[in-house]
Amino acid sequence: MRNGPGVCLGRFAFASLAAMSERPNDFGAFWLPFTPNRDFKANPRMIARAEGMYFHSDDGRALLDACSGLWCSNLGHGRKQIANAIASAAHELDFAPTFQFGHPAAFTLAERLAQLAPKGLDHVFFVNSGSEACDAALKIARAYWQKKGQGGRFRLIGREKAYHGVLFGGISVGGLANNRKFYGPLVPGTDDHLPLPYDAAMRFTRGEPEKGADHADALDALVALHGAETIAAVIVEPMSGSAGVFAAPKDYLKRLRAACDRHGILLIFDEVITGFGRLGHAFAAERYGVVPDMITFAKGVTNGAVPMGGVIVAGHVHEAFMAGPSHAVELFHGHTYSAHPLACAAGLAALDLYRDEDLYARALALEPAFEAAVHGLKDAPRVVDIRNVGLAAGIDIAPDPAAPGLRGYEAMRRAFSEENMVIRVSGDTIALAPALVVSEAEIDRMVTGVRTVLGKIV
Repeated sequence: MRNGPGVCLGRFAFASLAAMSERPNDFGAFWLPFTPNRDFKANPRMIARAEGMYFHSDDGRALLDACSGLWCSNLGHGRKQIANAIASAAHELDFAPTFQFGHPAAFTLAERLAQLAPKGLDHVFFVNSGSEACDAALKIARAYWQKKGQGGRFRLIGREKAYHGVLFGGISVGGLANNRKFYGPLVPGTDDHLPLPYDAAMRFTRGEPEKGADHADALDALVALHGAETIAAVIVEPMSGSAGVFAAPKDYLKRLRAACDRHGILLIFDEVITGFGRLGHAFAAERYGVVPDMITFAKGVTNGAVPMGGVIVAGHVHEAFMAGPSHAVELFHGHTYSAHPLACAAGLAALDLYRDEDLYARALALEPAFEAAVHGLKDAPRVVDIRNVGLAAGIDIAPDPAAPGLRGYEAMRRAFSEENMVIRVSGDTIALAPALVVSEAEIDRMVTGVRTVLGKIV
């Protein structure tokens, strides 16, 4: 740890940028999200800067980033092209409203995103996060059917173990119990969930499971129960990331698309994690040859440098709103910071880097080496399952029966303090999702570090 008194973060304190890089001496004010705050503040893990594949701790250690920040820094850290674009934008246009007004970068970025998306998805609605993107897509789905004169289609179908952000719509269609159970009644019409297309027979599958496409047929059962005329949309992740990296079985998404078509139901792909190269393509929809009616995105669109998200919408959905008086608002939804100029600048610079460095193809080429490396942990202590797809893997640890989640948490803490790595854990699952610029040597180091940590867990 650096010497010196640090900087007080009292209510009326002011600090220079240099002082702010020092370790604070009061951790009380910041309530950290998705964190056991009491334990963290007793043993803080502080990140001071980042460059390339590495974070740097406040005591000067280089920490290999094994999960692209939070699934978002797909280009690696400290990209000067993005920083320079943000700085230039801040000097030229720090803010512009997009309620009744616009600015050029927003239209340019929307056009470039539409060009990357599958054919027919050609309109972009900007928000500020993946959570907001998912809620926007759900609202658009319900409003679409209102515009079509079928307001009885209000049900929104999610999937078990799904993560669609933390707003009320997202947790309602989501399937992670801890994200739902503390918040009372959720959004009406979201009680039904499709099963996760995974079972014990699929353990240690490499890539997409060969079997399991028939899990999509569960939608027919929900239609039989409620009637298609009550269902607005189905939302799924092509890869369940936050649940622990569950790949869609081969042909599952095609079968789900066909079921939605049979019953006239909109299909939404949540690509907040899978977008921008994680599965070797701009969007996972391309990998699986399926065109949904909407795609949500965030994270990698700006490489995590500025918050941004959005929904890419099919033309037929968009056109349903373009009716009535031309002076009237078509969709009563949006945010103060939708298409923020700095976020648009970061997004355009990030898209340039993905293109110029051919990083989607690079991720696809690295996938076999990554797969072989992570599955080499099959014989590591306490490992009970390994799953992978693209540049993402989930490694399940046998939980402590008396304290579920404790071993995963210990793995994260030991990785940081003893192996100089930042890993992502969800319960007793370790997730690895390196940036698309990772080297094979760095992949090997990640796997070696995880093996070492697992050998120390009681």
